[in-house]
Amino acid sequence: MTSGTLRYALAALALNWGWQAQASADPDWQQTLAEARGQTVYFNAWGGSPEINSYLAWAAKELERDYRLTLVQVKVDDIAPSVSQLLAGKQAGKTQDGPIDLLWVNGENFKALKDNGLLGAPFSQELPNMALVDASLPVDEDFTVPVEGLEAPWGLGQLNLMVDTDQVPEPPRSAASLLAWAKANPGRFSYPKPPQFHGASFLKQMLLELAPDPAPLYRPATEAAFAPIAAQLWHFLDALHPNLWRQGKAFPASAAETKQLLDDGELAMAISFNPQEALSSVETGTLPPAVRAVAMAKGALTNSHFLAIPFNAKARAGAKVVANFLLSPAAQARKADPAIWGDPSVLRQDALPANAVPALRFKAVAEPHPSWQLMLESAWTERYGH
Repeated sequence: MTSGTLRYALAALALNWGWQAQASADPDWQQTLAEARGQTVYFNAWGGSPEINSYLAWAAKELERDYRLTLVQVKVDDIAPSVSQLLAGKQAGKTQDGPIDLLWVNGENFKALKDNGLLGAPFSQELPNMALVDASLPVDEDFTVPVEGLEAPWGLGQLNLMVDTDQVPEPPRSAASLLAWAKANPGRFSYPKPPQFHGASFLKQMLLELAPDPAPLYRPATEAAFAPIAAQLWHFLDALHPNLWRQGKAFPASAAETKQLLDDGELAMAISFNPQEALSSVETGTLPPAVRAVAMAKGALTNSHFLAIPFNAKARAGAKVVANFLLSPAAQARKADPAIWGDPSVLRQDALPANAVPALRFKAVAEPHPSWQLMLESAWTERYGH
């Protein structure tokens, strides 16, 4: 542990202990803690990042020591199959003792969970640490869909390019400048293949860049509204793709692959949804020293990611305790440390150590309604996915 990380940890623990002392008087929460003892919480979460997996392994040890419960990370490539698993369970009448206790979720997957009644009763306001959440952040809506207590905020994402500034001294900050750079440097840029999360996010960022009026993007998509706005995106991609890595005839499978290609020198830029990932990766030596995070000048696509409890969770009390722990100052400060993960905190700045990194690093642009993402993914696959 570096000296800076140690300072984060000690300051966060002091804040955490002070707040938990206040929360301990709540008899309902004490009942939840009692029910959670001895439970095993199966947490379906993206497993594609060694830093995230290491962070959750740390959290599991803390939870075992302090709360006598077991946290098991079920590593998934995408949360959509978990949603399908829950839906199949509901259709089969499996209303209790389900295989998933906690989900890392946002956007279209949250909407699918909510629309299909796959979430339990609202729970987030039962968590003592929700009182520390920064209400000015996008935590009440998830891609324009009201949260209504059905999920608890966990972190914040902002779409950015991780740019090797030795190779790209003047990074592109608009769709037009990105296209011009790609034409001048063929084969040095790409994006993950949609519907992979980062690939779909790149499409939405470019759509917001190109749309003369973004207002329709924040309402449910219709064919009439979608066609003229998306036409501008297709025109852009038709010009961009021949200049991509492998001439746009193949796409990286994930953001992790684009990051590896950047480290290998095949790409000069990679896509991230963590505004601290570039700094974190430079610090850990997984990207070259000249890599910097760059966002579009109009603003970075920004959203919160959340924790949700399914309707048939076996360890519901344990899931609440895990969610509350992950919202604690100690856990949030550790998560935000670039040397550990670098994922921005959703807590108020005064609830974190004095030297904690602010959550919003770039000017923020809100996520469109999730129906736009679904239509974009389908249309992209039809045009470019074969």
